[in-house]
Amino acid sequence: MRNDNEPSEETKNEWENDPDNWIWGMFYYNPKDKRSYFPKRIKEFGWHANYADPNYIVIVLLLVAVIVLFIKYAR
Repeated sequence: MRNDNEPSEETKNEWENDPDNWIWGMFYYNPKDKRSYFPKRIKEFGWHANYADPNYIVIVLLLVAVIVLFIKYAR
């Protein structure tokens, strides 16, 4: 079942194929798309991240903080 607020698969594909939603051709930035991650066209190659999603920014900042703390206190 689909959520009524969720865009259709066709809309999601249009967003992914729109060059205006890609910064330098490699960073996906679309505030209308609420997905944090979505599979690449060839699913075996991994996932893309939506840099416009605030949840993704929080995840990245937490990851960087953990890495910095690990490097600082691992000695």
